[in-house]
Amino acid sequence: MLKFAISRIIAAIPTLFIVSVSVFFLIRLIPGDPASLMLGDLADAASLADLRSRLGLDQSIPVQFTIWLGNILSGDFGRSITSQQEVLPLILGRLRVSAEIVLIAVLLASVIAVPAGMIAAWRQNSFTDLALVSIATVLLSIPAFWMGLLLLLLFVLKLGWLPLVGYVSISQDFMQGLLYIVLPVATLLLHEIGVIMRMARASTLEVMQLDYITHARAKGLSEAAVMWRHAFKNAFGPTWTLIGIVLGNLLGGIAVIETVFAIPGLGRLLVEAIFARDYPVIQGCLLMIATIYVLVNLVVDLLYPVFDPKVNAR
Repeated sequence: MLKFAISRIIAAIPTLFIVSVSVFFLIRLIPGDPASLMLGDLADAASLADLRSRLGLDQSIPVQFTIWLGNILSGDFGRSITSQQEVLPLILGRLRVSAEIVLIAVLLASVIAVPAGMIAAWRQNSFTDLALVSIATVLLSIPAFWMGLLLLLLFVLKLGWLPLVGYVSISQDFMQGLLYIVLPVATLLLHEIGVIMRMARASTLEVMQLDYITHARAKGLSEAAVMWRHAFKNAFGPTWTLIGIVLGNLLGGIAVIETVFAIPGLGRLLVEAIFARDYPVIQGCLLMIATIYVLVNLVVDLLYPVFDPKVNAR
């Protein structure tokens, strides 16, 4: 187990380095002079020279990368061109908003979808199985942004139960904050239920074909005992991996939902920075999203032996 954990942690280090290289050079592939794009065509030569100096654009590419990487490792992500705020505190503040919505959505989706997928596998080829699989397929087929618009139309414009768009922090006003995150959470929840349910069903069906399940039934155990005491732990391993991937994907791809519901999260910050050509913020957001994805997958790998005895025995 210890060797497994050390190997995964060591493997994450070059991955993070490759991510940092990719983020840096992808920005440099954008056509045109970044300083001119940021300040506009009417900027004078002195302003352009000052900005190039502050961003290190007057240095060679290897020197620029070395300086940028050193600053990143010391916690200096630079300063936003548009707002003049420090990039790292700005990103962390927006990340807290995104993480609040995504974590709640993934937790609720897992609580609902994993048992539903196992029940569908337990009742394979029955009406219950067909109904659950059909629901999962329909939810998967609806794009998340379209789901969000449908929920807005129903619960805000038609029924008037919830506020239209915006955000209030739960720490400031708990009840008002809940009202504002209900629809974003529900949008992500409904979409990811289909993904997780299908994986839980497939994993459970595979486990139920194994010999120890047949042995447990031969001992006279009830189907409920067989499912929850014997099948669940081994069937949950692949599902746990998928949940980690879903969590990383949502943290990186929540920009559309945040735009639909006017949520001031990390994804919306990235979209705003792209339109404003705010390169330090773009780099910081991309690096943070990629780092989160790598770290989430690292945590999933480290916890996987809990659900897979074969890995635990290495």
